[in-house]
Amino acid sequence: MQTSPRGIELIKGSEGFVSHVYSDNGAPAIAYGHRLLHGESFPAGITEADGDAMLRKDLATRFEPIVNARVPADCTQNQFDALVDFVYNVQNQPRSLEQLLAHGWDQVPVQLLRWCHEFVNGVWIENAGLLARRKKEAALFVSVL
Repeated sequence: MQTSPRGIELIKGSEGFVSHVYSDNGAPAIAYGHRLLHGESFPAGITEADGDAMLRKDLATRFEPIVNARVPADCTQNQFDALVDFVYNVQNQPRSLEQLLAHGWDQVPVQLLRWCHEFVNGVWIENAGLLARRKKEAALFVSVL
């Protein structure tokens, strides 16, 4: 499966576009949360069109394969898109997805909501932005439209 336009818009809306290199949890990133690979450099920044192309390439080569290898044959497009957004956002793929799915397919919407914490000053705290993103993923996962 491939990420649909709806799934791509979910990622773009959650990540936001940044034309220059910035720190994403301590790692250099650009565009829609693209983590810079060894040797990548964008001293003049990039356009949104470049960022869109970068996102689509990342999805096809890095994130969709992780999800495709772990979902059942009857996975819907909305379920796939929700899981791709999750994998795109979290660290430690594919382990994070495997942990999420370990509770059973029917538990995915509930389990998604548990992945909304960040480690700050030695303590795990709930992040309102992550919770909002997980709620969007869970809603998309159960959506039949």
